[in-house]
Amino acid sequence: MNLLLSSALGVSVSVSGRAPQAPGAQGEVDQEVVFQGDLQLQYEVLRYQWVATAVIIAALTVVSVILGWWLAGRVLRPIHSVTSTARRLSLSNLHERIAMQGPDDELKELADTFDDMLDRLERSTDAQRRFAANASHELKTPLALDRALLQVAFGELPEELLEARDELLASNSRQHRLIDGLLMLAAAEHTLTNAEPVDLADLARRVLCEHPGATADLSPALTSGDPVLVERLIANLVENAEKYNDQRRFIAVRTGTGEGGAVVTVENTGQEIAHEVVPSLFEPFRRLTGDRTESVSGAGLGLSIVAAITRVHGGTIDAVPRTGGGLAVTVRLPDRGSA
Repeated sequence: MNLLLSSALGVSVSVSGRAPQAPGAQGEVDQEVVFQGDLQLQYEVLRYQWVATAVIIAALTVVSVILGWWLAGRVLRPIHSVTSTARRLSLSNLHERIAMQGPDDELKELADTFDDMLDRLERSTDAQRRFAANASHELKTPLALDRALLQVAFGELPEELLEARDELLASNSRQHRLIDGLLMLAAAEHTLTNAEPVDLADLARRVLCEHPGATADLSPALTSGDPVLVERLIANLVENAEKYNDQRRFIAVRTGTGEGGAVVTVENTGQEIAHEVVPSLFEPFRRLTGDRTESVSGAGLGLSIVAAITRVHGGTIDAVPRTGGGLAVTVRLPDRGSA
């Protein structure tokens, strides 16, 4: 009876005793479940797409950076070659060239133009060197002849002419030293043709044989360079220390190995020197007194020759006024053989 009533009223009764449900409620529940499933699927798809996009962007970024770095290196390598060659160049190695190989593009044109400029500069430098050598030879020959004539023709003179003869001989000596100094300066500034292992201590001992009054502390100081020029460097430092000394007559020569290579230091006593005056002492024809004219003591080229020899050997020079007067000059020459 209950079943019939239920059927007649259109109401279903659960056998398990649950509350009856309205017709169509089950379909709404199924639709909600399907909708939530669709939302979950869309969320998973979007999340996967974002992750995949992030991974792809990161990979493309890394690849593009590497590729860009590689391409930039290939493009800029010729420019680096030009720059490194320009930095290495000095008057002692003007023979070096870039000699770039490759297509005839703008970079090769730039390198070829740079090489042409070096050719012109090398020819000009060689011409100046030959002119200095020829001029010094042409000037020294008549000076030597004049000196011989003065010594022979004016060997026996009256008392009143002896002073004039001595002045002429002194002037001749000054001119000879000036020409020798200019020739040495030109050679030191232009070329380093004979680089070989040298010990500053051995060269200093050789120089000090002619200057026995100096105090020596000579430790091995191995470097490489032109032995003649380096010995001239040390000799000029010692001679300059003697020339501008005072009554204390103190000269000290030290050699050794320090930071940057072989080191030689020459210091002396003398008059007080201001720090701002020191750089000008290494200019040609400059003296401590500021006088640019010749004197009996020299032509004012001693320290400028030292600076030129130091530069051509790739070294550094440092001069510091001493407390109580005088100057301490330190020259550092790198070991070119181990560089």
